Amino acid sequence: MQLEEIGWLRRGACRSSDPDLFFPLAPTPLQEARAKAVCAGCQVIQECRSYALRAGESDGIWGGLTPEERRRARTPETWRRPAAS
Repeated sequence: MQLEEIGWLRRGACRSSDPDLFFPLAPTPLQEARAKAVCAGCQVIQECRSYALRAGESDGIWGGLTPEERRRARTPETWRRPAAS
């Protein structure tokens, strides 16, 4: 991770939050909702989300997205459709 690429981190709403909120050992729907609420008010949510998608971040809440949501965002829509019979 290059420093200039993540300079936006210093402006993130999460910078003063407990990292365990965004990177829990066992995520729950409540924890994810709390982390996403922090992200929702963040001025750099788009930069964070774009970074996580580009970098292939596999853990934690980034840019208001869970790992599963990021996987779906990186998978082309045509790959998700059932094959024609």
